[in-house]
Amino acid sequence: MNPNQVLIFDTTLRDGEQSPGISLNTEEKLEIAQQLARLGVDVIEAGFPIASPGDFEAVREIARQVEGPIIAGLARANATDIDRAWEAVKDSDRPRIHTFVSTSEIHIEHQMRSSHDDVRGLARAAVAQAKALCDDVEFSPMDATRADVGFTAEICQIAIDEGATTINIPDTVGYTMPEEYTRFLEGLYAAAPGLKDVILSTHCHDDLGLAVANSFAGVLAGARQVECAINGIGERAGNAALEEFVMLLNTRAADLGGLYTDVNTKELSRASRLVSRLTGYAVQPNKAIVGRNAFAHESGIHQDGVLKERTTFEIMDATSVGLDANSIVLGKHSGRHALQQSLDELGYKVDGAALNAAFKRFKEVADKKKQVTALDLEALVGDELQQETGFSLESFELTDKSGEQPRASAKVTMPDGTSCEGEATGDGAVDAVFHAINAATGIDVKLRDFRVDAVTAGQDALGEVHVMIERDGEAASGRAVATDIIEAAARAYIRALTLATRRLDADDPTSERPSAVP
Repeated sequence: MNPNQVLIFDTTLRDGEQSPGISLNTEEKLEIAQQLARLGVDVIEAGFPIASPGDFEAVREIARQVEGPIIAGLARANATDIDRAWEAVKDSDRPRIHTFVSTSEIHIEHQMRSSHDDVRGLARAAVAQAKALCDDVEFSPMDATRADVGFTAEICQIAIDEGATTINIPDTVGYTMPEEYTRFLEGLYAAAPGLKDVILSTHCHDDLGLAVANSFAGVLAGARQVECAINGIGERAGNAALEEFVMLLNTRAADLGGLYTDVNTKELSRASRLVSRLTGYAVQPNKAIVGRNAFAHESGIHQDGVLKERTTFEIMDATSVGLDANSIVLGKHSGRHALQQSLDELGYKVDGAALNAAFKRFKEVADKKKQVTALDLEALVGDELQQETGFSLESFELTDKSGEQPRASAKVTMPDGTSCEGEATGDGAVDAVFHAINAATGIDVKLRDFRVDAVTAGQDALGEVHVMIERDGEAASGRAVATDIIEAAARAYIRALTLATRRLDADDPTSERPSAVP
């Protein structure tokens, strides 16, 4: 490995997927993983296999189908977790087991209710077991930045002695500052001589808005792997944003002594849009690198400068992060071959029945829009790929007269194939449709979040609706796109209902997931 290369360890599908309200199915996780491979990340942390049957299945499918990156599965420092993680990743050409145990006093005393000797034993046993199964083992001392540096160094050395090839130092609660993180890593290098022979990694959370800054400080201190997530999603305030860290190194390369990543930066915007659509987590307009205002100029002075010379107010080229997606434009007369070729350019390999379904949706939209752009195609194809067995909306009707409560009726196909109808009023058109669906299915849920976004600009833009519901304490989200917002809302609601029902029926043991992980 080149000593100037910084490996990118993407945890979008593990730490990112643990964000409140995010619940991806196997197909969606696989779609994101394939995009991460196109992006060129070095490691994909595909999930936490012990957390649920769904997590296990998703990690296993990613390990079997995604080529290029290392595929890692997370495991607590116990035998059951590690065996389960290995079963999930073993079919990958490049498998990794990532195991962890806390080293901070606050975690040892209050979360683990344990002792230093127990932590030593857990670390030793976990890494030894993982190493017996897999050559590539990563170890993390959780909450390290709030722990004693001497004890953490001792635990890291134990892990190295047992065969760990990567040592990750998590700022689990986003507490540290760049100067502190640098001193902590320097202290570890001094106290654990084996660190010089393995890859040192960072995993920084953004609770104080310092995740990228701390990750960068770690790299300057000698770390050569950075754990991060697309759009910075993750537990609480999230992880270091992959796109921000990568473009920091890319843009300031001349001043960083040759530090680089192998990320294909032209895929950053596409990855950001995909993760946003599938998770329901919107990207804020002023988000660095991938926000829609990242390369926009409102000030007349700025606009004048950019028109004369782009570098007067832009330190990056928008095309370098893939913000030229609208170069693909189709119309209602475009045929099946043109659609397939455009999808190929976007990285989607669609043929057979899937292509027929995508072409049908494309024609429906093209009849209502003057132009169908790459952003529209991504949204439409993503919408088609998320179809799954469960509830499905056959039809709905809405009556919305001035001065009267809107009334809606809905016809729904149930999971067993039977058809049910319901009718209801609501405080608005969308509310009436949702209540009609509840009446048809006989299921009442709590609406936690509802959001409408335009896929592109213009009066004929596709509308993308994200819905989050709660049923019996189980949160689930759904999304759908259509030129009609009410239709998109109804379909998104049905998908969220399907997901919530499926997870409850499977008795998903999410209680096994620790309240905090690296």
